[in-house]
Amino acid sequence: MKVTKSDITISAVAPKQYPDVGFPEIALAGRSNVGKSSFINKMINRKSLARTSSKPGKTQTLNFYLINEIFHFVDVPGYGYAKVSKTEREAWGRMLETYFTERENLKATILVVDLRHEPTKDDIKMYDFLKHYDLPVIVVATKLDKLKKNQIHKHIKRVKDTLQLEKGDVVVPFSSETGQGKEEAWREIERFL
Repeated sequence: MKVTKSDITISAVAPKQYPDVGFPEIALAGRSNVGKSSFINKMINRKSLARTSSKPGKTQTLNFYLINEIFHFVDVPGYGYAKVSKTEREAWGRMLETYFTERENLKATILVVDLRHEPTKDDIKMYDFLKHYDLPVIVVATKLDKLKKNQIHKHIKRVKDTLQLEKGDVVVPFSSETGQGKEEAWREIERFL
């Protein structure tokens, strides 16, 4: 997909704030600092539409980005960040559960993991949660450029095995630095639009 237009529509915390335009939505989930914002920026050829931060736990709302006026990327708060209070984590949990279980516009979720490391317990929990609700999942494994070529296949296999990917679910190795994996990621996303 060639992205010619992209804007942030709204940052929301409750269903009454979600855009009501009816566009399909592709959510992005992953632990804090895994590279969700960098992924969005690389996919839409913008340097900083989705704000990146060196401070984990910065995204605290559902950020809706309108792409080509045909669909929304929805960046959700990252999970697994310890410095957020238990009360805040519970509030995020409720906000995410409401979005993932009740939003009819949601067509698929991109689960962003770090290819260099084994998926965390939180990554596994998120994958299982999405599968429990029959939500399509595309696993995007970032930081591809940080691995040697001969390590990539082994790391992809580890991601698949750790998450126990269901038949039909794919892992897209991706680099926000080089753009490697971008075409494949668009192909997967377009299946759900």
